[in-house]
Amino acid sequence: MRRAEQARERRSRVITITVSTVIVAGLIGFGAYALDSANDKEQRNTAAAKKPVQGEKTWDAKKLGRDHVTKSVAYPMTPPVGGDHHQAWMTCDASVYKKEIPNENAVHSLEHGAVWVTHNGKAPDADVKKLADKVSRTTYSLMSPVAKQRSPIMLSAWGHQLTVDSAGDPRVAEFFSKYVQGAQTPEPGAACTGGVDSA
Repeated sequence: MRRAEQARERRSRVITITVSTVIVAGLIGFGAYALDSANDKEQRNTAAAKKPVQGEKTWDAKKLGRDHVTKSVAYPMTPPVGGDHHQAWMTCDASVYKKEIPNENAVHSLEHGAVWVTHNGKAPDADVKKLADKVSRTTYSLMSPVAKQRSPIMLSAWGHQLTVDSAGDPRVAEFFSKYVQGAQTPEPGAACTGGVDSA
């Protein structure tokens, strides 16, 4: 009887050790798989971050001035995507402006990593409302009319600009995701609150 009990105990130990080994091996295998998946995802995200948004225009950031000025600046593009600017930034904490704002203050906001959504009188009201809703939910973004821009809807970040025909264009979300406090930001983490609030 004693031998039978010892045999049962040995079988129990063998089963326990075997099950524990299988569980540990499974956890190690799952951990390695999860780590590989995370690395693959990070590499895909890094590649996507380097890839431009389809149709965007870019300017060499090194050639865009960054001095503070007190006079108006003649920017080579409308709306501007960088350059010398006023020392006060436009408040860009999910800010929707109904009237045009000074370029020099808005450019300072771009320097802080904001995305600036602009529209002219040709943009449909429904698109303007949809974009305003998006901006009002996104810190480090601002929106205003720019009557002289060539296209109804444009999105600008420091050194980057995208023209879209509709607020429903999936590139709008892509532009926000890539450039709100993105890698192009000359002053990451700089404030978007406490700036100029109106023109």
